[in-house]
Amino acid sequence: MSDPQIDPAGNTQAFRAFAQQQDAQASQEQPSRLPVWIAVGAALVVILAVVAYLLVR
Repeated sequence: MSDPQIDPAGNTQAFRAFAQQQDAQASQEQPSRLPVWIAVGAALVVILAVVAYLLVR
């Protein structure tokens, strides 16, 4: 049986297109995760405050 995937190293033009496609995907900016970390930190502070309040009460 033949392999349905074409090897991009089979010819130079296909390999260059493959390499450029990989570079374009890698260079796309990832969204910042800073807001997520701030929300996690705030939730952790709230949880710790509630636990401390319940322990002191």
